[in-house]
Amino acid sequence: MADVQTLTERHEAGRDARQHARRSLHAEIGDTDRDPVKLLQENSKGRVESLVPLRYGRMSVSPFTFYRGSAILQAHDLAATVNSGIAFPICGDAHLMNFGGFATPERQLVFDLNDFDEVATGPWEWDVKRLAASFAIAGEHMGFNRGAIGDIVATAVHEYRDRMSKYADCSALELWHEIVTFERMLETAATAEGRQLINRTMEKAAGRTHDSMLGKMATLADGRWTIQDAPPALFHPGGPNSLLGRDQKWSNTDEWKGKLAAAFDSYLQTLPSERRQLIAQYALHDIAFKVVGVGSVGTFCLVMLFIDSHGKPLFLQVKEARQSVIARFFQGDDPAHQGERVVSGQRLLQAASDSFLGWTTGPAGREFYFRQLRDMKVSAEVERMSSTILQGYARICGWALARAHAKASGKAVEIAAYLGNGNRFADALTQYAFAYSEQNQKDYDTFIRACRSGQLEARSDEDMAADFRI
Repeated sequence: MADVQTLTERHEAGRDARQHARRSLHAEIGDTDRDPVKLLQENSKGRVESLVPLRYGRMSVSPFTFYRGSAILQAHDLAATVNSGIAFPICGDAHLMNFGGFATPERQLVFDLNDFDEVATGPWEWDVKRLAASFAIAGEHMGFNRGAIGDIVATAVHEYRDRMSKYADCSALELWHEIVTFERMLETAATAEGRQLINRTMEKAAGRTHDSMLGKMATLADGRWTIQDAPPALFHPGGPNSLLGRDQKWSNTDEWKGKLAAAFDSYLQTLPSERRQLIAQYALHDIAFKVVGVGSVGTFCLVMLFIDSHGKPLFLQVKEARQSVIARFFQGDDPAHQGERVVSGQRLLQAASDSFLGWTTGPAGREFYFRQLRDMKVSAEVERMSSTILQGYARICGWALARAHAKASGKAVEIAAYLGNGNRFADALTQYAFAYSEQNQKDYDTFIRACRSGQLEARSDEDMAADFRI
């Protein structure tokens, strides 16, 4: 076993990192001398071709939705910036919409990071910068003034700093068991409006269960449940509404006894034995293809509907895992299997992870991970927030990100020592957030011109849905 450094040695290591990575240098946005359209096209390779226009359509809605779908651009740019030298598995896509509420296996509602498609070893600052820039871009999209946006960004970064300082005093086990519950959020809410929003979110989460989803997504006939097509977002791979090519219809329910059955058996082996026993109490009723998110559009994503002997449902999501954009621009020691990379990173960063989290290799060598489709999951309705509420949300995100980093890295002491108690890092990241928002706008404008010129094809959900109307 490796020797454990003393707290003094760890604190000195964090302060020493300032020598090669001055905190003021974090204001720089990096290498933006690149073609955003070309990078996005590279990132679209290997996706379902007929869905790539939908990906671009969702990205074209606003500079904010563009930012959500273009993580590859910021990863490219960050690779040319200074970093503290403290690297570990980071979220890789920690923008403000990739935080949310969900239920732990013990049915406790918690707030945490909830998207790990890009998780990989990288500098912790990259997560903080993606979060900070997302608040600046969202604030500008919502029409807030520059002063309010600056306060929102600084709040997220200050909360990250303050929480990390507290976590530096925690033992390894205390960090492992630290959890941000909605009850704790209520206790720390700064305004009555914030407490009201948290309570409403808790009520909403309570109704977002597998049972509530069954009647909305599927119909029962002759004792069998069938997921209802709603193209382009939901369809059966081998059915009349399919957007997959002929060679991709292996994901039909009818193919279950063949290639998919072997992939599912492989997935089961990545679960603890008691979870395998739990799934054994369910029978598969149907499988459909589901288009999710913004950046993930075009990757393979299946929904599997299982029913137990009481007629109760379990929805599992089977999502393709591709190379992380972080791994493309930062050398790290991550699992070779992309599904395992996502699962390992999620288990490490989250306070409590999905009971059904696992991975497998599917047909054509595609790598996947499994999780529940919905289990009291809720996300922020950011565009309805006032600047005051968005600032409160920024504080919660900063807290959750600090908790995740402290647990995953075991480096809370070093990071806290690097950050210090002053405003230098927060000031630098506020400058960074505004500068990157400007860069994002430039990239968005270039992207929109490419869509209008026909270099890229962008189609909305409504446009594509119209193709299926009689």
